[in-house]
Amino acid sequence: MELVVADIGGTHARFAIASVESGRVLRLSDPVTLHAQEHASFQLAWEAFALQLGRPLPHAAAIAIAGPTQGDVLRMANNPWIIRPALIPEKLGAARYTVVNDFAAVAYAVAALDPQYLRHVGGPDRPLPTTGTITVLGPGTGLGVALLHRAAGRITVVETEGGHIDFAPLDAIEDRVLAHMRQRYRRVSVERIVSGPGLANLYEALGAIEGQAVQTGDDKALWVSALQGTDPLAAAALDRFCLSLGSLAGDLALVQGSFGVAIAGGVGLRIADHLPRSGFEQRFLAKGRFESRMATIPVKLVTHPQPGLYGAAAAFAQEHGV
Repeated sequence: MELVVADIGGTHARFAIASVESGRVLRLSDPVTLHAQEHASFQLAWEAFALQLGRPLPHAAAIAIAGPTQGDVLRMANNPWIIRPALIPEKLGAARYTVVNDFAAVAYAVAALDPQYLRHVGGPDRPLPTTGTITVLGPGTGLGVALLHRAAGRITVVETEGGHIDFAPLDAIEDRVLAHMRQRYRRVSVERIVSGPGLANLYEALGAIEGQAVQTGDDKALWVSALQGTDPLAAAALDRFCLSLGSLAGDLALVQGSFGVAIAGGVGLRIADHLPRSGFEQRFLAKGRFESRMATIPVKLVTHPQPGLYGAAAAFAQEHGV
């Protein structure tokens, strides 16, 4: 069957048409990306997508939102739209629907994707386990964390707010980074470091340590200079970013009892080539008495271009048994 899939963030809303059958996602059309600020409501954005598509929309929907999915009125971070799930059939014409957290959708995608979309970046070079728990995390505009559990041929996804745990420094430089960031933030969560904007925070902190005045107005340019190595301070910030990502991924794997880790998000794709030659794996393994266990955990990078849309479709297929 066909359904509309939507992935709604703070800046963009992405739409596509998915085909699902026997619990599998068979096809995902090319996505249409709309700017949230150009539409007064989700319903109006939905109608704009229908207009661009040029044909009636299917009467089923899977919607991934950047925010909690419990309650009668759903509100998203950094987006003024609201969604009332009970009104979806009336307002959108979708008789059957699924609403899922955006990072839970990514976890559903990890469970369903072909292995070609899971690039090896650390640990033993073998597929993610088919039973047990997999940690799914993703630095992007923020930091998403979810838990994927496979057992008896079924999957369970648990959405979490793991991106908002405390940042834990592990060496003298990170002690000074934390001290610098406390001057700006009352509480420094790990999302302040391990996210797209986190590179600028690290850049500023390292600049202060080095006694250099830095400008961080253009995040995109900063990421380019860090990856290309044209700015030594930006390159140092990127190294610190990868160290912190490795520490976090290892901590989450320990907390969740995981046998595999998947990293998603736009930043993950951005650093795909850099990550394997950074200090990521060293920090991932550095868990004291549990280093031997950490060494058994494969770490993959999700390379599918639209895991949120794909995962929303997979979540719909599981919930509705189609």
